[in-house]
Amino acid sequence: MARRTVLAVTAGVVVLGGAGAFALAYAGEQPLSVAHSAARYTAPVGERDGSFTFTTDVTASAGVKNLKVLAWPANSSFAKEGLTAKDMAAVESAVCKPSGGDTARCTYTVKVTGADSEASPRGAWHVAVLATAKDGETKLVTKAADFTVA
Repeated sequence: MARRTVLAVTAGVVVLGGAGAFALAYAGEQPLSVAHSAARYTAPVGERDGSFTFTTDVTASAGVKNLKVLAWPANSSFAKEGLTAKDMAAVESAVCKPSGGDTARCTYTVKVTGADSEASPRGAWHVAVLATAKDGETKLVTKAADFTVA
């Protein structure tokens, strides 16, 4: 009887060990994701320039290659026609730094001059991002964050 108990316990450990290995393998293959996005727009005042800053966390089991960022007015042609990865090809990239595990904290900052502000449509704006992992996987988020130009 003791031998059966030892065999049953051994079989249980093998099954649980296999399930644990599967869980670890699955955890390492999670899809590319973009989370915790925030945008901040500060208008220029007098001779002082303003700024636009966007931050987000990008997670990729293969590692983060880059993050393209595009701020676009809610009443632009993108609202009607939709935004595609092709539209994002020529836009600027954020600076991404590892922040733990498979996650990178990406920040994009640009100066906003008085002339930039005058030429920009007033009202709601959206921020689109195209994240690319080191294995080539991409994720387009057309409305990662919102802000208002007053």
